[in-house]
Amino acid sequence: MAVQDSTRSSSEGKSGDDGEDLSIFHAENLQNNMKSIYYSRTFLSIMGGVVAGIWGFTGLMGFVFYLLIMAIASLGLLAKAKFSVGNYFDSWNRIILDGFFGGLMSFVLFWTFAYDIVHIF
Repeated sequence: MAVQDSTRSSSEGKSGDDGEDLSIFHAENLQNNMKSIYYSRTFLSIMGGVVAGIWGFTGLMGFVFYLLIMAIASLGLLAKAKFSVGNYFDSWNRIILDGFFGGLMSFVLFWTFAYDIVHIF
C-alpha cells in the first residue's frame, strides 16, 4: 500500500485559521490501494465460495461464512495499513465496505459450483 504525500507547496501548507495540516492524497496511490482491496476481496470470495461448497454449507450458513470471511479480510487490510486508515484511504468505508457486494456475487457463483460438483454429481 502506498502512503499519502507529505510534501506541500507553501500555498497548500496550512488550512484556514486553525493551522491544521491538510491531507493530500495522490490519486495513483489511492487507486492502487483500492485495486488491492478489490483483488483481495475477490480472491477471498472465490476461495471462500469453493470452501463453503466443499464443506456443504447451505442456506444461511453459507452467507454467515461469507460475512466471516469479509470481516477477516477487513481486519487483515486494517492490519496491513497499520490501523492508520487515514494514511492510505480517504475514509473507513473504503476498507470495510468496498467490494463487498461484488465479492458476494463471486462467492455465490463458486459456492454453488463447488457444492454441485462435490455433493450432487
